[in-house]
Amino acid sequence: MSGLEYMQAMRDGHLPPPPIATFMGFRLTEAEDGHAVFEGASSHEHTNPMGTTHGGWYGTLLDSALGCAVMTKLPKGKAYTTLEYKVNLVRAIPTGILAHAVGTAQHVGRSTGVATAELRGADDGRLYATASTTCIVMALPD
Repeated sequence: MSGLEYMQAMRDGHLPPPPIATFMGFRLTEAEDGHAVFEGASSHEHTNPMGTTHGGWYGTLLDSALGCAVMTKLPKGKAYTTLEYKVNLVRAIPTGILAHAVGTAQHVGRSTGVATAELRGADDGRLYATASTTCIVMALPD
């Protein structure tokens, strides 16, 4: 399958979600060419010692949107992995607030992919975080 076909099969329930999505409380809702959206809400299990949503929850959700946006641009036989990503937390997201992480591929070539993402409230569009990534593109083993 191409990356887009793979992501759409996961979105449609023909392939299982990765275990991290279940553990972190999010799911893939959109997968189009150069575009991936995950939605989720943090819960008590995702809080830090101060009782607020841990930055790792933001990062995990955004990293998924970023990488999967790149994945949608890959042909059959190619895969990616994250080389680096950066997250800017704009404001605290309360637990239980449904949010969308929207990833957009800016460039995907033979060896690298670059993407950006935003994490926004599903109901009010409020911005909670932004992110960017560089991914390495590689051939899958035969």
